[in-house]
Amino acid sequence: MTHPVSEPSGSTNTLSKSLKSRHVTMITIGGIIGAGLFVGSSVAISAAGPAILISYALTGLLVLLIMRMLGEMAVDMPNIRSFTEFSRAGLGHWAGFSVGWLYWYFWVVVIPVEAIAGANILQEWLPIPNMAIGLGLMALMTCVNLMSARAYGEFEFWFASIKVAAIISFITLGLSHAFGFHSAEGMTFSNLYSHGGFAPKGAFAVLAAVTTVIFSMMGAEVVTIAAAESEEPARAVARMTSTIIGRILIFYVGSIFVICSVLPWTEVKSGISPFAAALDTLHIPYAGTIMKGIILTAVLSCLNSAFYVASRVLFVLAEQGDAPRALVKTNARQVPARSVLLASAAGFIGVVANLLLPDVYAFLTNASGALIVVIYLATAVSQIVTRRRREAAGGPPPSLPMWLFPWLSYVAIAGMVLVLVAMAITPEHKAEFWASTVSIIVALLLYVVLRRGKTRGA
Repeated sequence: MTHPVSEPSGSTNTLSKSLKSRHVTMITIGGIIGAGLFVGSSVAISAAGPAILISYALTGLLVLLIMRMLGEMAVDMPNIRSFTEFSRAGLGHWAGFSVGWLYWYFWVVVIPVEAIAGANILQEWLPIPNMAIGLGLMALMTCVNLMSARAYGEFEFWFASIKVAAIISFITLGLSHAFGFHSAEGMTFSNLYSHGGFAPKGAFAVLAAVTTVIFSMMGAEVVTIAAAESEEPARAVARMTSTIIGRILIFYVGSIFVICSVLPWTEVKSGISPFAAALDTLHIPYAGTIMKGIILTAVLSCLNSAFYVASRVLFVLAEQGDAPRALVKTNARQVPARSVLLASAAGFIGVVANLLLPDVYAFLTNASGALIVVIYLATAVSQIVTRRRREAAGGPPPSLPMWLFPWLSYVAIAGMVLVLVAMAITPEHKAEFWASTVSIIVALLLYVVLRRGKTRGA
């Protein structure tokens, strides 16, 4: 038998409701547009050729199913303020503890990764040591997240707006070129099949590329955390689940289609932004500098979100008694300042470790590589469990039901299991898979040692 999620106590340590609809909307969009699209897509295109479009479409379908399951639970359990707590509702306290801490660890690792990435970009423009820039970015985002949830929302709103405007502009210019309006050689759609065919590396490469693509699409679930500090949480989550497929098609499939149409896939270099290469083909002045600015925006957006998510997940864990109760304390602006500072401390350590202990830092980064897939898997299983329990109790149908339940839920679970299996046998991801396995074992052992059999907090 599983345990219900504890309701927040009547304490004055509550989070604000200061995020507006426009903030939540852009947080959702920002969550699925990151450096993984602007730079990481080069790795995917190099691995599968133009057929990478199928990989992105399949991954988008999987993410859509996961978000729909998440939406069903979020709308019907509005008291839950972190999507990791759905695992507690479905599978019990052991799942809430381990999934919560693993998700916190995932985002805490993201903090120094993004700070270092931002420092690398800025160092090309500023005569300042990389370490100093990284620590400066850490300090800046710590201050932003200590200010208020509204400050986080405003920063994310403008960061996401820049990313959206950049992608729409890119798609518009790229399609114009591909149709021959600004191309000396006429239409260029032949690039989709004239360099070894549409799938030059075969069908297996298309499926294997999903393990690379899926990580660039993660982050949409952040809306369920941010929605808890908005005026209409259920409505925000429902809107997210109904619009995410369009955003995936436009921002991912649309932009990759343009890249592969404008540019021969053989000219895409792994690790170098294919957006910049495509803009060079379009003869856009200062294309490289423009893309570096956009990538920097994406990095800072992710860094900002990582701070926010890590602090709120820790706040909820403390409410449930799975973290020190002192972390529930909020300041006058209703910000869990201690949780923000703990995430900041972990980020500062990561930035320093990257320079002084690169091997240790590499292991810590790898140890978070597969965690998000495992966390999504636990969430999907929880959706089936809670839905079955609801039906057995004679409850009304969900307000936002999962499509074709339970079959599409099973499809999503099977898809995530296949991704994990592919990671375990793919040389590029094997280290991440096994290091992440260590993280999961540690989390489960910590539950047995620290929390098993103990009463939760208020």
